Amino acid sequence: MLSKAVVKYIKSLQVKKYRNQHQAFVVEGAKSVLELLQSEFELQHLLVTEDFLREHTAILGKGLNYEVVKEEDLIKAGTFASNNAALAVASMRKLPALQIKPSDLIIALDDIRDPGNLGTIIRIADWYGIKHVVCSESCADFYNPKVISSTMGSFTRIQVHYLDLPDWLQQHTSKFNIYGAALNGENLHQMQLKPEGIVVLGNEANGIRPEVAKQVNHLIKIPAFGGAESLNVATATAIIIDNFKRNS
Repeated sequence: MLSKAVVKYIKSLQVKKYRNQHQAFVVEGAKSVLELLQSEFELQHLLVTEDFLREHTAILGKGLNYEVVKEEDLIKAGTFASNNAALAVASMRKLPALQIKPSDLIIALDDIRDPGNLGTIIRIADWYGIKHVVCSESCADFYNPKVISSTMGSFTRIQVHYLDLPDWLQQHTSKFNIYGAALNGENLHQMQLKPEGIVVLGNEANGIRPEVAKQVNHLIKIPAFGGAESLNVATATAIIIDNFKRNS
């Protein structure tokens, strides 16, 4: 039976303050936990159901310490309404200083508050082979359980850096094309784009902040063909990055 102390610890990690204090985070569900087990993240706790154990004996048999629990224990400790597979606690990783080349394509996010959007954008970055996502300090926390869940395992492959975004962009304006998504931008479909530069996407409601916009040297937009007022920021990210990658 799962101890009260372990449940209390896992539940505390739903709060950013305690994630930072313990330098740990929670991963839930079969897909995300399997990705975690094959990554370089250090495990603290691994809770699995009998069904998950039977299905993934080969992976779990590689010297991993785990505890077999009931589905209701996973639900009690975690954030999912249902989880018949696994839950893990892992230590946060320390990233090396961000170093990028002018030939890289980087996603930069300004004040993206919704954890689901951030997680989906990380998954999009992984799909298109983008290794680095730069976030303003006001963005949702990378280790938020909803972010981790929304990445569907891509959190293990993408490095997410939290920086003073206006200052960081200013340092790169002379060497990089910096593109900002805006309603008054140039039609993306009419541009000759190479898969390089920094692509900035702004807050779900307010767009890119003025202090960030000052560092942008190319405003771009996705042309609209219907009556919708706007696009979800994660959807917009996928469309924009696809246009950059289309001729690569």
